[in-house]
Amino acid sequence: MSDAPTNHAAADPYVTAFEATVRSVDGRDVTLAETYFYAEGGGQPADRGTLGGHEVVDVQKRDGVTVHTLAAAPDFGAGETVAGDVDDAFRTYSMRAHTASHVVYGAGRKLFGEHGYGGFDIGEDSVRLDFATDADADEVSPLSVQRLANEAVWDDRDVEWYEADADEAEADDEIVFNLRDDADPTETVRIVEIEGWDVSACGGTHVARTSEIGPIKVLDVSNPGADLVRVEYAVGPTAIRRQVEETRAATRAADVLDTSVEDLPGRAQSLRSENKELKDELAALHEELLDARIDSLAAEPVARDGGEWVVGTVENVGPNTVADRLGDREFDADVVVLVGRDGSTFVVAATDGERDANDVIGEVTDEFGGGGGGQPTLAQGGGLDAAPAAVVDHLRSE
Repeated sequence: MSDAPTNHAAADPYVTAFEATVRSVDGRDVTLAETYFYAEGGGQPADRGTLGGHEVVDVQKRDGVTVHTLAAAPDFGAGETVAGDVDDAFRTYSMRAHTASHVVYGAGRKLFGEHGYGGFDIGEDSVRLDFATDADADEVSPLSVQRLANEAVWDDRDVEWYEADADEAEADDEIVFNLRDDADPTETVRIVEIEGWDVSACGGTHVARTSEIGPIKVLDVSNPGADLVRVEYAVGPTAIRRQVEETRAATRAADVLDTSVEDLPGRAQSLRSENKELKDELAALHEELLDARIDSLAAEPVARDGGEWVVGTVENVGPNTVADRLGDREFDADVVVLVGRDGSTFVVAATDGERDANDVIGEVTDEFGGGGGGQPTLAQGGGLDAAPAAVVDHLRSE
């Protein structure tokens, strides 16, 4: 039994079946003389698999020792030899996703100005990579990152990992350090280098050539916080599925709009312009109808509080539109109150200045709830708990 437990996962990532001597068993926690299970760290999740036929649910480094946590206490003990089987599919996904982070980082080297490593995490369906930079995410197209990354994959670049002197590596500006600040100091550091593309200090598992990564689909480029740009991407089946979904959606949209996928952007822009024109025309028609409605109500004012009031309902307009029209018009009446519905019932009041429009709004909201306010000659309220007609009846009957 070796005095120093060894983890071979990063050095020999293609090995997923092995035998090892059990060093200790503590409940569900097992340590081995050597292991090929990758312990969670550096943004890469722990390997899955079995140990002596028992499911491995977690793998962590504790005080420099790899601890395998099983689903249940095992039926083997210290000194016995057990078979370890690493879940090959999940290991392969992690290798591809982790190597892809170096490829994406290499693309970032070309697209960003001053930048550094800001974080990394492999998820079930997507991966995030953060760049420490003051760049604006809107300045970087996800398609630019995706194009550069997939070109590096297609180039089938060699990927190698090796130990280097830690001090010399840190002094090399070309080497990116994506190790935690609290990582234990060592004399050597593990370097992962993609031929002619990226070189980083990294302890994860990787594929031997970039072509093994498969397609990379960039899902988003964003600013998650100050001085950070986040690139989210997918690899393998998830990347293929997302690409197919986008292509399918684009094809369906092109069919609906009776155009080709290539001409879809132009067609969409044309429809957007047409839609804006129609909305403008509709708004103008609504304003004309509103003016006609106001003229109709003004022809039949009611006597209230010693003055002439114009009171009535309006339709197909919101409170701001009504307020704008009342503010632009002159009336012979002392008070104009219009009530409508825009989600909830609203009321707009305009006065000649002898009466405060806020008092009119206050009377209505005291009776029907809601709230509001404004200027002495123009105010509005909303959230009334009544139909517009009921509010008008109240104002006409007082």
